[in-house]
Amino acid sequence: MDRLPPLPQTLDEQLCFALYSTSHAMTKAYKPLLDKLSLTYPQYLAMLVLWERDDMAVKDIAARLDLDPATVTPLLKRLEALGYVERVRSAADERVVNVRVTPEGRALKDRARSVPADLFCAMQQTPEFLIRLRADLQQLRDALSVANER
Repeated sequence: MDRLPPLPQTLDEQLCFALYSTSHAMTKAYKPLLDKLSLTYPQYLAMLVLWERDDMAVKDIAARLDLDPATVTPLLKRLEALGYVERVRSAADERVVNVRVTPEGRALKDRARSVPADLFCAMQQTPEFLIRLRADLQQLRDALSVANER
């Protein structure tokens, strides 16, 4: 068995804090870009999901974002109030609420196209580094998901 490296003791040595503070910094970097679109970061993520696949059930949007449906519902109601989506009860099962992108929501997609490039410029990292980082983070997330299911 490999020897374990010295275990982190201080806050700055903790992987969890590095991930937490980086997530906070990422959300903060998005803020001025999303303010121009009158969106919050969670609303932007929900719109990204719907731009990928329109007309989804609330529970499926929540699953894609790894959030509870009770958390996603108020977010979607705000997007509906902004005119970007409409929530419609399923004809097949009235318990199911589907969410569809409106024409205004499709126009928002065009206005939001520059957000990833603008953020990339702000990060000042190479594409190769960011691609590798995303893959490493996805691998870590998947491993933690498996561990959490045990």
